[in-house]
Amino acid sequence: MSKVLYPGSFDPLHNGHLEIIETAVFLFDEVVVAAMRNPQKGEPFFELSEREAMLNESLAHLPSVSVTMFDGLVVDLARAEHCDFIVKGLRAVSDFEGEMQMAQMNHAVSGVHTVFLPSASAHSFLASRFIRDIARMGGDVSKMVPPPVAKRIQERYGR
Repeated sequence: MSKVLYPGSFDPLHNGHLEIIETAVFLFDEVVVAAMRNPQKGEPFFELSEREAMLNESLAHLPSVSVTMFDGLVVDLARAEHCDFIVKGLRAVSDFEGEMQMAQMNHAVSGVHTVFLPSASAHSFLASRFIRDIARMGGDVSKMVPPPVAKRIQERYGR
């Protein structure tokens, strides 16, 4: 039985993330989606508890997926969850360099390998930072995020 960890801030979860998760479900027996606070990204758009709720609602149709929150090293969580691999999505060639370096570091520290999954071109432009900016400025992001996320954005910004 294979188990994979998909870490990220998911602030907010968008359809590109969802695509990677659904692909991972196809490839692995179990998928652990782990949301974290990334201090490099400034103040969070949604608190971890809100992200956890949205992840659980958005991924309810995938019984082999579990959701957890974490604060620490991804490799420590991968070991604690008994994951065989870490999965990372790639939107563009520009993502590869940084993700490859992180994958090599994670492997050197823990022995856990990283699997890269390319996003479909229909989702390759999606980034949480763009969705946050569009939502804050009153734009419609409902086609870019799962319905539970769109609902919370609408509740927060009244749109």
